[in-house]
Amino acid sequence: EGRGSDATGLAYVLGGRQVIYKRPLPAHKMWYRLPASVTTVMGHSRMATQGSELVNINNHPFPGMAGQTHFALAHNGVLTNDKVLRKKHKLPATKVETDSYIAVQLLQQQNQIDFDSLRFMAEELEGSFTITVLTDQEELYFIRGQNPLTIYHFPQCGLYAYASTEDILRKGLKNSRL
Repeated sequence: EGRGSDATGLAYVLGGRQVIYKRPLPAHKMWYRLPASVTTVMGHSRMATQGSELVNINNHPFPGMAGQTHFALAHNGVLTNDKVLRKKHKLPATKVETDSYIAVQLLQQQNQIDFDSLRFMAEELEGSFTITVLTDQEELYFIRGQNPLTIYHFPQCGLYAYASTEDILRKGLKNSRL
């Protein structure tokens, strides 16, 4: 919650199906239990800058589909050219009121999730961002622009953990009892 406590969400893959759970609550008030077979989780704690957190479709992660690949996307930062990009790429209007959702739409238009489509999306965006994308094949991508990102790797147990800042990551690991 160090960088946002308006809403919390997570995405994971269970039995080949993507699950997204999000609520307009700070992380410390959100309760959920992950199935034991889940191996990859993407989380987001939101500070609302555009679009009310009380309208849950505005909260992260966002669902998307590129070709046959289902994905979840979370954005940390503020994008300044979302309306310009919607017109430039002739993207449909949406009920989602956030600047972040343009990243989902750009990936959907690319019709696949791979290095080239992620690079295309990132190069189109203006503003500040770190974006995470989790596919239904449990591929987790990090696209870092000007916003912070800290990743820890624990090779002994095959664990990668990430957060926007090192302080947040350390507190999260301590509270998770991993």
